[in-house]
Amino acid sequence: MESNPQPTEKPIKPLDPFRRAVLRGLGVLLPPLLTIVIFLWVGNTVNTYLLEPMESGTRQLLTRHFRGDIRTRKEVTELDIRDGQVANAMRPYQPMADDLLVPSSYYDYVEEHGGKPVPQNADGLIRDYVNHRFLSPYIVIPTFLCVFILLLYSLGKFLAAGVGRIFWIQIERVIHRLPLVRNVYSSVKQVTDFMFSEPQLDYTRVVAVEYPRKGIWTVAFMTGESLLDIRGAANEPVVSVLIPTSPMPFTGFTVTVKKSETVDLNITMEQAFQFVVSCGVVVPPQQLAEALAERELRSQARLADPGGL
Repeated sequence: MESNPQPTEKPIKPLDPFRRAVLRGLGVLLPPLLTIVIFLWVGNTVNTYLLEPMESGTRQLLTRHFRGDIRTRKEVTELDIRDGQVANAMRPYQPMADDLLVPSSYYDYVEEHGGKPVPQNADGLIRDYVNHRFLSPYIVIPTFLCVFILLLYSLGKFLAAGVGRIFWIQIERVIHRLPLVRNVYSSVKQVTDFMFSEPQLDYTRVVAVEYPRKGIWTVAFMTGESLLDIRGAANEPVVSVLIPTSPMPFTGFTVTVKKSETVDLNITMEQAFQFVVSCGVVVPPQQLAEALAERELRSQARLADPGGL
């Protein structure tokens, strides 16, 4: 009788330790790096499409307003114009290289806070005055945040009202008729609704179901009671569950299962998402601890009664 050949261990290649070390370092580095990249992308998007247009529009309005303070020599007397002497430094107008006059207070402010050579033409001085006096970062950023939050609050209150809701429904109907835009909009709306909308169903219950066949367990999110016709056919309560797909839990499909065939899991929604996104690598701590404790008990029982195996 021939003996079965024993499986041989796979030989370790010279570069295997190096490759494992590189992959381990990449696994440690990628999560914080991707987090930073996402936040930078969001910040850059907000800055490019919201902050910069608002700042540019404000700059144009303020520049146009303060440009009205520019005077010509015919509009004022010589006694109101500085001539470079210290005794006449308090005169209200400063002459510029383009033979126009700007208020002395504007010129002095730019000279004090500009940090660079003062522009020698009236328009350039007015732009610098507006930038340094009203559009400094410590003024623009808090003001933008306050206006942005107020805008979001007003929009939310408007859409919560009956007229606002009807108005937005009409806009979405138009969007859904556009061939390419409706596909992108629908996908983005599903993600944003899931992240920011208040839950209308009991969506915080994490269960396990035997799917796609008996013996294969899948983590799922219970969404509520299912259809009455299915309940009647099953002769017992049934529930609807969302089966998420790895590594993108925001996509998936809905199935109806018997309520008696679901197993409640002692994990939170966030832990369930981590489990799905990591393809089962990240196990909730309490589940891992219970598994280790159970394994230890089995080991102790095996050592205490070796003949019973």
